Amino acid sequence: MRAPAAGEVLGVDFAAGMIDLARRNAEEAGIGGVCRFLVGDFLAHRFDRSYDYAIVIGFMDYVSDPERVVGKVAALTRSRAFFSFPKDGGFLAWQRKLRYRSRCELYLYTEKAVDDLFRGCAAGRYTVESADRDFFVTLHRA
Repeated sequence: MRAPAAGEVLGVDFAAGMIDLARRNAEEAGIGGVCRFLVGDFLAHRFDRSYDYAIVIGFMDYVSDPERVVGKVAALTRSRAFFSFPKDGGFLAWQRKLRYRSRCELYLYTEKAVDDLFRGCAAGRYTVESADRDFFVTLHRA
């Protein structure tokens, strides 16, 4: 049994290069017709509707106010939202901190910090899974 195809996909990123890459990948995958991409600030953007799913991957690394992002994603999502949070501690975290120290602020998380964040937002049931260098969170809204 195949999963139903998405009727609309919206990608938002503040980096034009990432939007260009996403647009090319969507076209190559044959789904460019259902995808829309915006260069902009997710927190500042006014959305005119909600979505069944949200995928927030490779974003929380650069967010100074994670509560605000989680709250906005939860408000826009009807079913489930998927997040990645980069792990703090260990060699990989140290290496990333060193690499990014002169580029931009980098935010890393402990499992407790991720758990506290989602418990505090009371946006729904959630699960936290630990992977190699990230925590993956599934927020269940429905």
